[in-house]
Amino acid sequence: MTSENTPVRFDTKIAVLLRQDLESWQRLNVTAFLVSGLGSELPEVIGEPYADADGTPYLPMFRQPVLVFEGTKETLTAAHERALSRSLPLSVFTSDLFATGNDRDNRAAVRAVPKDQLDLVGLAVYGPRNAVDKVLKGARMHP
Repeated sequence: MTSENTPVRFDTKIAVLLRQDLESWQRLNVTAFLVSGLGSELPEVIGEPYADADGTPYLPMFRQPVLVFEGTKETLTAAHERALSRSLPLSVFTSDLFATGNDRDNRAAVRAVPKDQLDLVGLAVYGPRNAVDKVLKGARMHP
């Protein structure tokens, strides 16, 4: 039997991995873009809508925490390969996307580069906790 005071544990993990050399504004921007893909493709990660005491409705958010990590360019490349090999849901952000200004150009910039040559600055991954932990091997929690 569980009570409202019992912590909720998830058998899945939502994680973002950022390249450690990004500027602060880039880290925030990249994180926002990356997690938007998870919510649109994986409805199970979205919780119920919110409302305040006055009944004002608010949009739902993720049902679980988003953990943010950082690592080197090599760490991102390895994590990308591991996520693909495990067929985990994955979104990517490349350095080329800083020069674009819309979704069409973003998709074209990624499409123009083979997967093993992407200049990754961030990725988001979702899946079973142990699988995501293996993908993130070598990364550290964002400070």
